[in-house]
Amino acid sequence: MKIYTGTGDGGKTSLFSGERILKDNARIEAYGAVDELNAIAGALMAALPDSPQTSAVRTQLSQIQSDLFHVGAWLATTPDSPSASHLIPLTADPGKRLEGQVDAMQADLEELRSFILPGGHPSAGWAHLARTVCRRAERRAVTLAAAQSEKSDQTDNVLVYLNRLSDYFFVLARFCNHLAGIKDVIWRG
Repeated sequence: MKIYTGTGDGGKTSLFSGERILKDNARIEAYGAVDELNAIAGALMAALPDSPQTSAVRTQLSQIQSDLFHVGAWLATTPDSPSASHLIPLTADPGKRLEGQVDAMQADLEELRSFILPGGHPSAGWAHLARTVCRRAERRAVTLAAAQSEKSDQTDNVLVYLNRLSDYFFVLARFCNHLAGIKDVIWRG
């Protein structure tokens, strides 16, 4: 199978549901940001040191990458299309799972009393980058929901999940520094 088809040369692409739309459409912007986030999650995993302590983080990030494929599929599908019935429904469960993981990591961290700057261990840097791209993906999903007047449980669960995921990446950045024995970089304003 050839990876290049030439069908997108004119500035259009196909949705999962089959429609052809411009590549700068709000729907493409939303699932494109989720795709970028998924790639950054992979780079973050690659930057984690090999240790028993990072094994659970790797498992979490693998699940997050799977979750992001589901989120991207929903964003790449027109809600009322027949293709939507083939997608796995998004529930509130992944967001709740992230809350538990955030709480578990925070239990090992000092209370945060200042703003921090991205930095420290390379894995923490990647987690901070993931956080910022996640926030962008969330903004693009909000734009899509507003532009398309989409209001559904799926849309709501996408927005909640992305919001929790950005919190997860923030705490993960701090946790990565903690595991590496590196202090967070405090903003001195």
